[in-house]
Amino acid sequence: MKAASVLDYRELARRRLPHFLFEYIDGGSYAEVTLRRNIAELEKIALRQRVLRDVSCLDLTTTLFGRKQGLPVALAPIGLAGLNARRGEVQALRAAEAAGVPFCLSTVSACSLDEVAEAAAQPFWFQLYMIRDRGFMRELLARACERGCSALVFTVDMPVPGSRYRDYRSGLAGAPGLGGAARRFWQAAQRPAWAWDVGLHGRPHSLGNVASVLGAKSGIEDFFAWMRNNFDPTITWKDLEFIRGEWAGPLILKGVLDVEDARDAVRLGADGLIVSNHGGRQLDGVLSTAEALPPIADAVGDALTVLVDGGVRSGLDVVRMLALGAKGVLLGRAWAYALSGGGQAGVAHMLALIEAEMRVAMALTGVTRVADLDRSVLATR
Repeated sequence: MKAASVLDYRELARRRLPHFLFEYIDGGSYAEVTLRRNIAELEKIALRQRVLRDVSCLDLTTTLFGRKQGLPVALAPIGLAGLNARRGEVQALRAAEAAGVPFCLSTVSACSLDEVAEAAAQPFWFQLYMIRDRGFMRELLARACERGCSALVFTVDMPVPGSRYRDYRSGLAGAPGLGGAARRFWQAAQRPAWAWDVGLHGRPHSLGNVASVLGAKSGIEDFFAWMRNNFDPTITWKDLEFIRGEWAGPLILKGVLDVEDARDAVRLGADGLIVSNHGGRQLDGVLSTAEALPPIADAVGDALTVLVDGGVRSGLDVVRMLALGAKGVLLGRAWAYALSGGGQAGVAHMLALIEAEMRVAMALTGVTRVADLDRSVLATR
């Protein structure tokens, strides 16, 4: 099957991954209302088609946090991505570098900061959660700094993990001991190509950045237990002063949906924020990011850089988000599907598809520069 769109890569991922891994990528929390809303509300955004304009030369470059990049997108942090393809985060990083866009490594990646940094030719971003053990956080931040990470993406919408029922049903979470392991082993056996390439030859399967605290207990159920017990529900804006004090580079807050929270991010001194509902994986029933983005962009203006994620499945969706007020768009499931379906080449192809679709959308709206994408290209219904 030749992937012609991100949705084709979703189908490839469904065919190639064990069921529990595909459900982890694809699912949301509770009834998945917000997951669906992210897509549906973005699809409703109508653009103005303009004609008889010279669109022979299109400029898709942008500058985020002082670095010029080829496209106004970045690869969002994805937990457990290294289980979707052999050393998956390294493959995704290389594809991102080739396309000239940032890659963000998750705290709970399979490949460690050290492994990814060894493969990197350019600085990449690092994502961090608020963890009870502040000493461990200091250590992670110091390692990210030493390894040349150019920006810190601090996730603020996960004081406690959301209830993701697909993960319980698939056996990924909530099925401890031999029962859960047997279910996952059986599902992996149904995908022999994955079992050979990733399951056998993609080791080690420990979560590199938290392996030191997991110790010998490094199974998937151990990871979920650690996450439930070590994410810090007492976090407040005061705690973010600790992060700002430990990190000198660009600080980007991920998981902002409310205008007042966005204003607090400005007061804190954040350099950027990501309008995000965690892909519909945390609190179900909240606004889609396409709905939440415009008032937040209006409220903060140029005080910080506003990014967005959620429901983006094409270059057309990227154009829509930029027109709504974002300066850049993080791709999450899009690259997770592409990595699962085609490895590094799949991620590179996905980014090429995004670029091609952006070029068509910009040309047909009469816009030649990413910098000129604003609400003037939105149609009034």
